[in-house]
Amino acid sequence: MLQFRPRTPAQPPAWRGNAVGLPQREDKLSEQLDLSRYERPRDEPDDFRQRMLANIAAFAFTVALTAIGIWLAMSIADLRRTQDCVLMGRRDCVRISVP
Repeated sequence: MLQFRPRTPAQPPAWRGNAVGLPQREDKLSEQLDLSRYERPRDEPDDFRQRMLANIAAFAFTVALTAIGIWLAMSIADLRRTQDCVLMGRRDCVRISVP
C-alpha cells in the first residue's frame, strides 16, 4: 500500500508569520509587491478616446473574422454535401430555388 505524506513547506510564507515578527514581514511583503519602481514617467497623458476606438476596431475585426469563418465552414459543408450526392450517382443534387 502506498503511503501519502502531507507536504510541508521548508519555510512558511510571509503572511503566515508569528505574531511577534508579523509587522516586519508585512513591511517586507509590501515592499516586494510595490511596482512603483517599474513605472516610467510619461511625456503625454493617455488618450482614452484613441484607445477606445482601437478597441472597437479590434472587436469589429474579430467579429468580421468570425463571420467569415462561419460562412466559409458552411460553404465547405454545402460543397461536400453536393459532391457526395454527385459521387453517389444521383441526379437531383443541386437545389433549384423557385422565385
